[in-house]
Parts: sequence; structure tokens; C-alpha cells
Amino acid sequence: MSSEPTSAADARSRVTELVRAARICMLTTIGLDGRLVSRPMGLQEAEFDGDLWFFAYADSAKVRQLRVNPEVNVAFADQRNHAWVSVAGTAQEGYDRRHAERLWHPLLKTWFPAGLDTPGLTLIKVHAGSAEYWDSPGGAVVNLLGLARAAATGKPPRAGENREVTF
Repeated sequence: MSSEPTSAADARSRVTELVRAARICMLTTIGLDGRLVSRPMGLQEAEFDGDLWFFAYADSAKVRQLRVNPEVNVAFADQRNHAWVSVAGTAQEGYDRRHAERLWHPLLKTWFPAGLDTPGLTLIKVHAGSAEYWDSPGGAVVNLLGLARAAATGKPPRAGENREVTF
């Protein structure tokens, strides 16, 4: 972890920025047999206040898994900004039509053809308990130069900022 001082509020703010920028993530649940299972998901546009929202089918494996064990992880990678975020939290499934209307985007019709009236449509809410981010500003060239310098000196490259955040 970096030794540079960053306030908890600044770290939470940076997690929010990185989550919004990435948009696509990997949602990891615990399978009924105890194995970790990850799949790509599209984060719904919402103000990140510690909760992440996803549309899903109520009879999907991911929903069945989180009903048995609500502990999940959501991982984001933002290649443009060379940053990564891992959010650990608890998930719950439930459908609230008014909330779904606020989150709905027309592109979702690709997966849910009848829109908000798609049979079995539900929402997954992941309440973040903690997050960790790795932020490597400077772009690919700066990172490659850092790797080259590390190879030449035998010292690990400076990896940017790494912070743990609780919500």
C-alpha cells in the first residue's frame, strides 16, 4: 500500500469515480457447491452511495446463489485510466418497479426483450462493505517505462496508489 496520505473520504470518492468510469464488471458469487463463480455484468447508472445495482432474471444461477450465500465481490477494470477496483459486499434480490424504472436503459432490451415487463425480471443490489483500488495514473507509456526501469534496476516498479476503503 502507498504511504502517501489519503483521507477516507478522498478514497471513497476515488472508488466512486473508478466504478462509474468502468461500467462493466465481474460479479463473483459463491456457487451452491462452494466454488467461486464470476460473470460479466453491466452496472446500472445510479449514484454510487455504497450500493451497486444490476438487472437479472429471478431464476438465474447468480440469483439462486446469492439467496443461499449473499457474500459477493464485484471487480472493475478501467483500462483507459489503468485502474482497478474490487468491491466486497452483500447482495440481495428484489424487484421494485419504481426503482427499476429509474435504473432502466433502452440497451437492456437486448437481454430483457419485454423491457420492464419481462417475466422474471428482478434487481440485484450489492451493498458494499469494503473496497480496494489500485490506481496507476500516467498511461501505458509511463507504466511501460516503470517496468523497464524495474527490469534494469531489479527493484519493483512503483505501482501507483493502492487503498482499502470501508463503507
